[in-house]
Amino acid sequence: MDHLDEIEAAWRRERPDVDVAPLVLVGRLLRASVLADAELTRGLAGFDLQPGWFDLLAALRRAGEPYELHPTELMSATMLSSGGMTKRLDRLVEAGLVARRPDPADRRATLVRLTARGRKTIDKALPVHVANEDRLLATLNAKEREALDALLRKLFAALNA
Repeated sequence: MDHLDEIEAAWRRERPDVDVAPLVLVGRLLRASVLADAELTRGLAGFDLQPGWFDLLAALRRAGEPYELHPTELMSATMLSSGGMTKRLDRLVEAGLVARRPDPADRRATLVRLTARGRKTIDKALPVHVANEDRLLATLNAKEREALDALLRKLFAALNA
């Protein structure tokens, strides 16, 4: 029994009229996310990346040359608020991993670009990060991974609708 099984047993004892199976399932999903995020953050410690920096650098790298996007595009790619994005970009600029510049096509807009240091960092961190993710999933065989992916894709689509 894990902690969520204990919670389920306690609720079944106290409120047998309420099916708490959804609470347990969502609890496991959220707890797995928290634990995985912490483990992945530790895996990136050698790259001096603060939590959340990897995702932003990866979004810029995936954009292709010249490795730049508008902050609103980065917000969409990383699911950050405007204030959160500004704060994160400020820190990444201070770290020398990204640079801001005016958008030549729209004087009101700004572009965020990977610096050479930022590109070098994300290029080195990516294979380490993917290997850590693979290690986290090692308990699942290929068929189980495919099934989990299909189920999470279905859940994500419903939650996104």
